[in-house]
Amino acid sequence: MNEEKKSLRVIIACGGTGGHMFPGIAVAQQLRAMGHRPMLLISRKEVDADGSRKYGDLEFHSVPAIAKPRTFSLRMVGFLIQFVKTLAECRRLLKREKADVVLGMGGFTSLAPVWAGHTMGLRTYVHDSNAIPGRANRLTARFCTEVLLGLSEAEKRLPGRVCRVVGTPVRDEVATAPAQAAARESLGLPAHGTLVLVTGGSQGAQKLNSLVVQAAKEAPDVHFLIIAGKADCERVTALAQGLQNVKVLGFCADMPAAYAAADGVIARSGASTLTELSVLGKACLLVPYPFAVDNHQYYNAKIFSDAGAAVLCPQEDLTTQQILTFVKDVLRQPDARDAMQRAMLRQARPHAAQAIAQILAGDEA
Repeated sequence: MNEEKKSLRVIIACGGTGGHMFPGIAVAQQLRAMGHRPMLLISRKEVDADGSRKYGDLEFHSVPAIAKPRTFSLRMVGFLIQFVKTLAECRRLLKREKADVVLGMGGFTSLAPVWAGHTMGLRTYVHDSNAIPGRANRLTARFCTEVLLGLSEAEKRLPGRVCRVVGTPVRDEVATAPAQAAARESLGLPAHGTLVLVTGGSQGAQKLNSLVVQAAKEAPDVHFLIIAGKADCERVTALAQGLQNVKVLGFCADMPAAYAAADGVIARSGASTLTELSVLGKACLLVPYPFAVDNHQYYNAKIFSDAGAAVLCPQEDLTTQQILTFVKDVLRQPDARDAMQRAMLRQARPHAAQAIAQILAGDEA
C-alpha cells in the first residue's frame, strides 16, 4: 500500500450530546469501511455512555470535558484548570495513538483534542451542523486546517476561515431504517392508525411533553410515542396514566425504528435531528429549544420551514390546538403530508459522512 493510501489513525472528538456523537459515529463507520482506524473521544456524561453502548465494533475513549462558562464568571478558574489538564491528556493520547488526523464534531469536547492536534502539526478539522456556529466551534475553528459545515448559512459567520459545506453525517442504520410495519412491531406499537413520534432531544422538553399528553386526551384515535428523556420520564408517565394511545420512553436505543414507525414527528430542531428527518423524509412540527445559544435551533428550523419541509412553532407559541392542527391538516391529509415529505427529502445530504471521511483520508476529488 503506498503512502497516500495508508491506513490512517483518525481521532474523532464527538461527546457531550447525541447531536455531536451520532454524526461522529457515522463518520467513523465510513472510515472503517475505507480501511482506516477511527477512535471516538466522548465525554463522561451518561448520555454518551448510553448512546455509544450499541456500537461495540467501534473504539471509544472518554476524556474529561466541561462547558465553558461566561468569560467573566468565577467558574472560569475551574474551567481553565480542567481545560489545561484535558489538553495535556489529549496530547498524550494523540502521541500514544500515533494520530494522523483530528476531527471535532462540535462543542467543548472538541476544543482540546483539536487544539492538541494543531500544536503537533496534524491536520485538524471541526464540523458544525447548525445555521449559526456555536461559540466553542468558532474558537476551535482557529486551530483547524478546514471547517466543515452542515448548512451553507453558517459560512458567513466564520470570516477568514477555510470552510466547506458537506452536510451533516447520518449513521448507516438511519439511512436504512426498517419498514413502518416492522418498526411498529419491534417497538410494541399499534399496527394501524396515525402515530406521532415526539422527541425533545438531550435537552429535554417538559412543556412540549405536557402539551402532547393533553393533545392525546383530546384525540384518542391518534397514537403518540413520547421519548421524554430520563429526567422527565416519570412525570410524563404519570400524566399519561390510563391513556391507551400514549407510550412513554425515557430513552430509545433504536431511533431509526422510532422514526420509521411514525407518520410524523414533533421534535426540537437540533441539526442532527433535522438531518435524520430529512434523510428519511419525515413530515414534522419543529419546536426549537428556546434556550439554545444564539437561538440557533430557531434558525435551523426556519431553513426547513421556509422550504416547506416542516411546520415551525416557537415553544412560547405552542398550544395543544396547534399540535392537533398539525395532525389534522398535515399528517391526515395525504397530499399535504406527501408535499412536506418531498420537501424534506430535498433538504437531505445523505452522503455527508462519506464526503467527510474522504476529506479526512485525503481521498476527496
